Amino acid sequence: MNKKIFIAGGLVLLGVILVVALIKSRGGASAAADEQTISTVVAVQTNALRLATLHRFIQGYGTIEPAPATAEQPAAGAQLAAPSSGVVANVSVIEGQHVEKGDAVMELNSSVATAAYAAQQVERQRTLYAQHNTSLKNLQDAEAGLAALRVTAPLSGTVTRVNVKPGQAVDSSTVVAEVMDLSRLSLSAGIPAAEASDLRAGEPVEILAEPPVTTKLLFVSPSVDKDNGMVVVRALLPAGSGLRPGQFVPLRIVTAVHTNCLAAPDESVVTDEGGQGVIALVNGDEATRTPVQAGIHENGWIEIAAPDLKPGDIVVTVGAYGLPEKTKIRLQSSSGDAASPHSSYAR
Repeated sequence: MNKKIFIAGGLVLLGVILVVALIKSRGGASAAADEQTISTVVAVQTNALRLATLHRFIQGYGTIEPAPATAEQPAAGAQLAAPSSGVVANVSVIEGQHVEKGDAVMELNSSVATAAYAAQQVERQRTLYAQHNTSLKNLQDAEAGLAALRVTAPLSGTVTRVNVKPGQAVDSSTVVAEVMDLSRLSLSAGIPAAEASDLRAGEPVEILAEPPVTTKLLFVSPSVDKDNGMVVVRALLPAGSGLRPGQFVPLRIVTAVHTNCLAAPDESVVTDEGGQGVIALVNGDEATRTPVQAGIHENGWIEIAAPDLKPGDIVVTVGAYGLPEKTKIRLQSSSGDAASPHSSYAR
């Protein structure tokens, strides 16, 4: 009887020992797994918040044109039409030539008179008028006859095009030449009506040419083009801009300037499931998800606002998306890169 009790007790003790050993084995495996999970390293990069001046832009494309007429000056470009029907007698200019206002560009011969004969009649009447041997009306009629056969420059500028040659028949609808003051150019652009509602004359315009040109809006059309939904805007260019008539250029119009605003790198601001902007703020060895209000952005930086944030705060940039709340991090240099205070690893 005592022998059976001894054997049974031994079996029970052995079972207890096996159970304890199994529990310890599973606990050790779990701890090892946890340790392996904790030691998993996710590479990220960080940067610091800073104060910046950021701009809001409306972007578009425009064409370089002669400046339009203003209260002080006529238009900077003109198409010259034949004053009457006739045949081109001579062309006095070539393309690229500078002319002064009133200079003769070309002359015509008509079925009634030649330009040379009309010029002789003007000189004769002027001589007679000076001698009081003809009337003012006769002189004016002679001058009108010559004007009907002579094309003159309506402004000082450069002859940009000559469309006819001697011997060619023309009439009053024929554009025989073009003259342009290349020192007075403008930009004309179409901006979608949905974006143009807040545009005002005087707002800065940046023409993204090489080199860039800065000017201001001169005119914002009050109407919308029904064919394309665009609003026409214009800006005068500074003299010596280096741009040419007909050139198609990208542009942006500055509609807001925020000075000394708190800015974060674009990639550091992500959107959570609820549509809220958040950043991962680094505090010691921990990165904490912090809600922010995002504003305008420019050149890789975005305006943010949130309580207690300040310039110099470190935030996660590359790798910020998907980081869990209060992620443990360890700062160290990136693989293959020199050590940097703005590099870190999260785990």
